Amino acid sequence: MSESSEFAEDLHRKILETEAGRDLPRCFACGTCSSGCPVHEQRPEFDPRKIIRSVLMGLESELFDSGVIWLCSTCYTCLERCPQEVGCAQIITELRNAAAADGRAPEAFRMQMEALRQFGRVYEIEDFDNRRRQKMGLAVLDSHANIEPLLTDEREGE
Repeated sequence: MSESSEFAEDLHRKILETEAGRDLPRCFACGTCSSGCPVHEQRPEFDPRKIIRSVLMGLESELFDSGVIWLCSTCYTCLERCPQEVGCAQIITELRNAAAADGRAPEAFRMQMEALRQFGRVYEIEDFDNRRRQKMGLAVLDSHANIEPLLTDEREGE
């Protein structure tokens, strides 16, 4: 078995073992998730129903390659309207986490993560920012915030 197919099978198993993944078989493809999705309305290529079907068929890698998982706004309309209470947004979050762990996140997301690691924020606080804050009567911020404990993967010890 190739390394990529092992990764795909392992990913599929992990997703189905999550709380939201255990609910996936309840989906009967009614389309309520897609019909209520504000992203689908603007970007028809983002279709929560098709994402769920793809996961059920073990096609997670195809979702990574298409990039559609990064379009979700995580508004949870899909879950709130689903008659079977299938957590599509949670599944998409699991897919995003797996894609990022596999180095398949979009460049913009990787740049933000690097900024978070480096500065503790999505951008560096510079003197200009602090001067502006002082003029508004706000506290000066450190240029770097320590968020390393937040970035540590709790699963490393497993």
